[in-house]
Amino acid sequence: MNSSLANLIISLNSVAMGDKKADLILKNCNLLSVYTKEIIPKIQIAIIDDRIAYVGTDAAHTIGPKTTVIDVNGKYVSPGFADPHLHIDQFVLPSEFAKKALLCGVTSLFSDPIDIVSVTGYKGFQEFLKLGEDLPIRIFQVVPGGLPVDAKFSNSKTFSLSQEKTAIKHPHILGLGEVFSWTKVTLREPKTMKSLSTMLECDCIINGHTAGISEKKLNAYVSSGILSCHEPINFDQVLERLRLGMWVMIREGSIRRDLKEIIPRVLSHGTYLNRLMFCSDGLNPLDITKFGHIDHCIRESIKLGLKPIDAITMASKNNFDYYNMGKDLGGIAPGKLADILVFNDLKSFKPNKVFVGGKLVVSNGSIVTYIKKKIISPWIKKTVKLKKFAKNDFLIKSKKKDVLANTIFMQTEIITKIGSAELHSKNGHVSASFDSDIWKVAAFDRTHGTNRHAIGFLENFGADIGAFASTWSFHENDMIVIGSNDSDMAIASNHIIKNQGGLVVVKSGKILASLPLQFAGIVSTDSFEKVSSNFQNINNSIVDSGCKFARPHLIPLFLPFLALPSVRILSGGIVDVKKRNYIQPIN
Repeated sequence: MNSSLANLIISLNSVAMGDKKADLILKNCNLLSVYTKEIIPKIQIAIIDDRIAYVGTDAAHTIGPKTTVIDVNGKYVSPGFADPHLHIDQFVLPSEFAKKALLCGVTSLFSDPIDIVSVTGYKGFQEFLKLGEDLPIRIFQVVPGGLPVDAKFSNSKTFSLSQEKTAIKHPHILGLGEVFSWTKVTLREPKTMKSLSTMLECDCIINGHTAGISEKKLNAYVSSGILSCHEPINFDQVLERLRLGMWVMIREGSIRRDLKEIIPRVLSHGTYLNRLMFCSDGLNPLDITKFGHIDHCIRESIKLGLKPIDAITMASKNNFDYYNMGKDLGGIAPGKLADILVFNDLKSFKPNKVFVGGKLVVSNGSIVTYIKKKIISPWIKKTVKLKKFAKNDFLIKSKKKDVLANTIFMQTEIITKIGSAELHSKNGHVSASFDSDIWKVAAFDRTHGTNRHAIGFLENFGADIGAFASTWSFHENDMIVIGSNDSDMAIASNHIIKNQGGLVVVKSGKILASLPLQFAGIVSTDSFEKVSSNFQNINNSIVDSGCKFARPHLIPLFLPFLALPSVRILSGGIVDVKKRNYIQPIN
């Protein structure tokens, strides 16, 4: 995607000296220098090909008859922003996400495509890589580092060690994604340790996930070569990790927002900022439209007391220092790739011009470059391998008239605990209880073509709907169906099969809202605007029906997620995560 510095040193040297002329000059810049923490006025920047050749007060010697000169009229100029950890295998295709990210000044994305791999394996990973190439944004990838979450229960596809070795030879693959099953590290699980060792031998980055870990376990994790984490939710956790030599990505995204808990304490403590970054960990379409992306992190941090130049440094230079890419990216200096933002002021941080590799891609709030629509292989749009459902497919049998059911009690959209409820059976089948807010919940293997499934009970959902179904669930990607009646659960399931993936809400036999996710059952092939509208309709239809949670789309997303407490449901059964055993739906 970019030129090699080694191949351009003659040209860059020649332009710097004036012996060759620049392609582009930006003049009258107030330069935000991430190298000296100062704003330098009246700077001129000369660019040839996709790299910077000269930064100084007078680039007249680099101007030739074919040089384009842009006067930025005293506006502020900074390096492009980066998101060092996010999952772009969500909601929309990379080309659609790129449009929104670029408008926010984000020119580099570090993607962990764990869910594409969990559904489609190595073949799908290769397909997804192609979708991120030849775009007017830089997309770097990692090999997913956490699959399977727990081999005893997990249904996800993963890489073999030989596939990992092959993958990291690709120029856009930087190493291993978040190793979130940290017990595999602290217990020295052989495949995990071999994978870590391979990455270190090849001088690759290994990203971390250290939620709920401290002291000796954290030391063991860090000593295994894992040097970053995006999971700290308060300053004490940040400080413990920094003291052990880790880099910390402060998360401000659609799942969690941690800036306000961390930045004020960082400032009052006087903590070095050189190992701190911002990250989103993933954004839904409504949030990136409403708040923005890394630009939002900058604005919020400045409100919390951070100096603008420090916020810019955390959004740019620190990311590339962590990924060992500082030679090419992260600042505005000779030899660097010309990823440059132009701002009117130091308040909005919405760039009115964005250059990627010296090419203008955003001007006055609009994308001004062509983004080619990629061809998608048909096989990856056929991953929902399920037969047509009937209402009898959701029956739970019992010979008893009254039963004591084990329920998955929703404490939040994400956190669950074991609950219990007295339920009645009729004609040998146990029913859900709408009046008691007890729902049926089912998980079906939709990726392997087996008939494996589990049906249980869910408590504390609260919406006046018939069914809510989804094929998108973190790292397992079973089809999850929540329902108050079996007929609507069947209708919801069949709608998803027809669309080959997505989310759907049903009531009294009618579709209230639908979000098709045709690509591997987790990403839509529709436009950003259409996906955003459909996504909003899904949540609104459930919330407006009385759901107890503001973000109901997260419920099926996390219900099979084995890395969080306490009770999860997968196609293999209902799991007590801490005890690592199966729970029966009724006693």
